[in-house]
Amino acid sequence: MTGRGKSTAPLDSARALPGSIVSIRQQEPLGLGHAVWCARHIVGDEPFAVLLPDDLMWGRPGCLKQMVDAYEKVGGNVICVQNVTRDKTSSYGIVAPGTSDGTLTEVKGLVEKPRPEEAPSTLAIVGRYILQPEVMRVLDHQDRGAGGEIQLTDAMAALIGSQPFHGVEVDAVRYDCGDKAGFVTANIALALDREDVAPAVRAFLAGLR
Repeated sequence: MTGRGKSTAPLDSARALPGSIVSIRQQEPLGLGHAVWCARHIVGDEPFAVLLPDDLMWGRPGCLKQMVDAYEKVGGNVICVQNVTRDKTSSYGIVAPGTSDGTLTEVKGLVEKPRPEEAPSTLAIVGRYILQPEVMRVLDHQDRGAGGEIQLTDAMAALIGSQPFHGVEVDAVRYDCGDKAGFVTANIALALDREDVAPAVRAFLAGLR
């Protein structure tokens, strides 16, 4: 330990411990791609998952389990996708789709936050990804994209053609917890799904005027 209480152990040593939780701070708000890149020493040369906490995906089995099942089938990179209305495409990374097989769609291209008239589809990326470590090498040299940020979507797009890349539509409800109303809605919806909590919540809601 240093005098300020910070460990001098290399980051790779934390990665080697099963069950470890390692916290990495993004020093500047330079976008999702930069945030993921900050964890490159923890990821190393292994495939990894990215879960964005403002997207709550509620399903049984869980969203990530469904994605892992898809990954075991096709390998490569797997992203969670959902159809959105065309007027919402400018809020998402959008897939240029190839062939489809059930819930799986081949990803032929990715466009970050396109205008509705320019969007290649309405298949939007939501906050769950299973990615190969090569995306970190792309992020090493990634230029800023939409919004002046380092976009993960742009880095993922660079892998298309060199690795398998698919979007999977999962059986789950998405709650946007980055939105105040969405956060409240998510808490209510999940509370109503619990037998030990639901009666009290229903009684409270029934008493509202």
